[in-house]
Amino acid sequence: MSVDVVAPARDRSALTLITAGILWGTGGLSGSILAREAHLSPLAVAAYRLLIGGGLAIALLAVSGGLRGLPRTRAAIGRILLTGGLLGFFQGSYFLAVQYISVSIATMATIGTLPVFVALGAMLRTRRRPDTATLTAIAAAVTGLILLTWSPDGVRTGWRLVAGICFALLAAAGFATLTLLTTRQIEGLDPLRTTAFGMLTGGLLLTPIALTGGMTLPLRPATLATAAYLGSVPTAVAYTAYFRGLRTAAPIFAAIAALLEPLTAALLSVFVLGEHLSVSGWCGAALLIVALGVSNRR
Repeated sequence: MSVDVVAPARDRSALTLITAGILWGTGGLSGSILAREAHLSPLAVAAYRLLIGGGLAIALLAVSGGLRGLPRTRAAIGRILLTGGLLGFFQGSYFLAVQYISVSIATMATIGTLPVFVALGAMLRTRRRPDTATLTAIAAAVTGLILLTWSPDGVRTGWRLVAGICFALLAAAGFATLTLLTTRQIEGLDPLRTTAFGMLTGGLLLTPIALTGGMTLPLRPATLATAAYLGSVPTAVAYTAYFRGLRTAAPIFAAIAALLEPLTAALLSVFVLGEHLSVSGWCGAALLIVALGVSNRR
């Protein structure tokens, strides 16, 4: 009986996490377009993404009555502050990586190393070595990442490449920490509440730093539409789906499902930005999908 109940729940969580990964894949591209059109710094783009996403999610809570009975316990407040801090750290580091290297490589380096950080964190927390299937999935994911990362033409070299990869690794470490910590539920704090107040908190934490580089947003329809899309679809919707999926999915599957973000970003970079993806790049994409399938079977 328990298998009949748990298996469908895990199937639904898998679909939810896969949806989140695909939607995230449009975030780097739309953020890059917003930065170019509005002449914004990476931290300003990250702040706008979280502020708009958090504002939209809180507005949805207000309309649906989700603000009633909001928990005010120390655990709930601590979770929101921690989520906000980690989201701000992740987004800021990610868009700094995008500034130094291409959208596709920054996304792939960030999310591609996420399963490794999650596996290491889980191993330290449980003091148990990951099983063979999990290690196989991680190996396939990292191999696919390497093939994808060095596929696009015009790859940065020298100190810009080093700086970009370092910021990407910082972003991955921050998001891995968030993934591991949010698997433990707080009473009264559902995924939408966690997402809404966490994003708003992260945006507010980034704003003072972002203001030093300027946060003026031109009141042009195209620019405003790009900002609205960035804050809604790949942020508010995607993060809510991700936190919802974490309730019944294993953290390592959630991390590998997030690999759909770099895959989506790479494909969009090819079809929208005109970047080239070689045969090795397409092989890397296939390996990422294999890693996802192996992880889901576990």
